[in-house]
Amino acid sequence: MPARLPSWAWVTGLTVGAIAAVTVLGVQADRGSHPTATSAKPSSTASAQPTPTASVPARVPDGSGTGRRVVYSLGEKRVWLVDASEATRRTFTVWPGSVSPDPGSYTVSSRNAATTGSDGVQIEHILYFAAKDGVSVAFSNAVDGASPPPAASGGKTGGVRMKKADGTALWAFGTVGTTVTVVK
Repeated sequence: MPARLPSWAWVTGLTVGAIAAVTVLGVQADRGSHPTATSAKPSSTASAQPTPTASVPARVPDGSGTGRRVVYSLGEKRVWLVDASEATRRTFTVWPGSVSPDPGSYTVSSRNAATTGSDGVQIEHILYFAAKDGVSVAFSNAVDGASPPPAASGGKTGGVRMKKADGTALWAFGTVGTTVTVVK
């Protein structure tokens, strides 16, 4: 009858095997191709909606101010989170509502963790920063992470929606009093 190994020997053997497997996988991953980040503008076709994504920082628009701020470009449908040292911490595209704020400087006036948007979608991470034509303009993301449906015909919506991960990042960055610069 073969000799029986003590239980600690089995555990040691399994641990050594697991470490070897992880090491081999790590070496293989290191030798593989590595993706390179690129910056791309959303499609400019009239019917296409941009796909919000975090990306390598695109250049912050000229005339967007200085210091720690949120920059929102109406034309690019893009937001930048810029820290006090002028470094872009994150940038992503957004889905604007039917009511857009005028270009200018605003501040985050209030925040709401979650509510129902004027389009009936459950939203979270709401940062109010402007009002126009009696409509509050705010950044938010859908709780379920879905993109918003097109605005109802004639409906006024001031929500600037983004992907859930981008909404979480903006929520952490944009406290009450944070500057929001809107550019064309």
